[in-house]
Amino acid sequence: MSKVQKFEDLEIFQSARNLCKEVYAITKDGEFHKDTRFVQQIHASAGSVMDNIAEGFEREGNKEFINFLYISKGSCGEVRSQIIRASDVGFIDNDTATRLYNDCIGLSKAISAFIKTLKDSGFAGSKFNRPSGSSKFNDLEP
Repeated sequence: MSKVQKFEDLEIFQSARNLCKEVYAITKDGEFHKDTRFVQQIHASAGSVMDNIAEGFEREGNKEFINFLYISKGSCGEVRSQIIRASDVGFIDNDTATRLYNDCIGLSKAISAFIKTLKDSGFAGSKFNRPSGSSKFNDLEP
C-alpha cells in the first residue's frame, strides 16, 4: 500500500464523493426537486461527509483528523436518515433507497475502521514530525 499524500487518495473520501454525486443526481428532478428545503438539507449533509474528511486530513494531526472523521460519520448517518425519509414520502424508489442506504452503511463502517486504524497507529500526525522550531513554511522566500 502506498503512502497517502492527499485526502483525495483516501478510499473513504472517494466513497463519500460518490455518495454526494448520487445524492445530487436523485434530487435533480421530479417531486424531490420541488422540495427545496429538503434538497438543501440532504445536499449539505452529503457534502459534509466528504468535506469533513478533507478538512480533518488537512489539519495534519491525527487527534483533529479523528474528530473530523466522527463528524463525517455523523453526517453519513444524517444522509441515511434522509434517504429513508425520501423513500417514505415517495421521492425515490425502493431500489434507489436501498442502494443508497447500503452505501451509507458501508461508508460509515469504513470511516469507523479508518478511525480505529488511526487510533492504533500511535502516529500523532505529520505536523508533529517536524523538528522543533521548524515550520512547513521555512522554504518560502519573504
